[in-house]
Amino acid sequence: MAAERNVYTVSRLNREVRLLLEQGLPGIWVEGEISNLARPSSGHWYFSLKDRDAQIRCAMFRQKNSAVRFAPKDGSAVVARGRVSLYEPRGDFQLIVEHLEEAGLGALQREFERLRDRLSAEGLFDEARKRALPEVPRRIGVLTSPTGAALRDILHVLGRRFAAVPVLIYPTPVQGAAAVPGILAALERAARREDCDVLIVTRGGGSLEDLWAFNDERVARAIRAMPMPVVTGIGHEIDFTIADFVADLRAPTPSAAAQHTVPDGRVWLASLARFEQRLQAGAVRTLREADAALGRLRQRMRLASPRVRVAQAAQRMDELEARLALAMRGELARGAHRLDVASRTLDAVSPLATLRRGFAVVTRASDHALVTDAATLSVGDTVVTRVASGEFRSRVTEE
Repeated sequence: MAAERNVYTVSRLNREVRLLLEQGLPGIWVEGEISNLARPSSGHWYFSLKDRDAQIRCAMFRQKNSAVRFAPKDGSAVVARGRVSLYEPRGDFQLIVEHLEEAGLGALQREFERLRDRLSAEGLFDEARKRALPEVPRRIGVLTSPTGAALRDILHVLGRRFAAVPVLIYPTPVQGAAAVPGILAALERAARREDCDVLIVTRGGGSLEDLWAFNDERVARAIRAMPMPVVTGIGHEIDFTIADFVADLRAPTPSAAAQHTVPDGRVWLASLARFEQRLQAGAVRTLREADAALGRLRQRMRLASPRVRVAQAAQRMDELEARLALAMRGELARGAHRLDVASRTLDAVSPLATLRRGFAVVTRASDHALVTDAATLSVGDTVVTRVASGEFRSRVTEE
């Protein structure tokens, strides 16, 4: 019995060939010349890559070709990175392109990637090594071309955001053969003088060749060794250099680098205005409380003042004097009454009362002896007779 035949359909064959191609070949780089470039309304690009002996169809879809930084055309020499595939409906062998650059840039790009990977493995890009920028720098250094637009942009942003911070410019070529020696010399000068506490390394946009000085290993190591934090603002947002990876902060543009190095003065002024209001309110409240406390102290001083105390003591003395005078008058009145009663009582038993009734008291003048018996007198004796009103003397002339 004949063995059963495994018959492929064309669709199955093309599908399995496509899978074999896509799984068997990794992403590859292909260098060639563009021909038959088509740009339909879908936004995708279709073209062929050819050299002197062969060609291959290529497709580059819209989400990938939007990142291409040049305008390809028929005859352009390019390097494409992509994956090999098969367009099943026609059985066409093709390259699905994911990245496209002008020929000549490929070697630089590969050198860039090798240096990036090696320095990364050394730890030069570690986030733990990144230093924080000062909140308000004492002075900002700017390492760039003195005639470039990047410097004008940075000075404009710094002047608008926080004009109080001085700027020190370290001029250097940033492109061409003199760029790397100039950048290294400027970095060495900034490190030696330490005139600034943050350094901006910057230049405007350009091609990979234009920015190549900032991919130099010596420049990268010098930036990493700087004694102050370094901010890079090199090229445009899509440009990355080795200097960006070793810097303490990478800004997408020169203007953005300036924005990162100083606070927004308007925000500071608004904060200061709020602090001023709070300070004024606190000062007014404190003064009011102090004034109230001073009033209380003055009141206590008035109460504790010697003059007040003397006045109060004098008033108290007057009150006591009045009470004493009143008590004395009362006591004198009571004493006068008692004296009057005693006087009348005494008068009732007094010899004077007897005298007023006509009796007399007779005493001998010589010895003041009371004469109660006439026989005690002799002729010639002088007697004193006291009557109710006065007294008189008389002499005994006969017995």
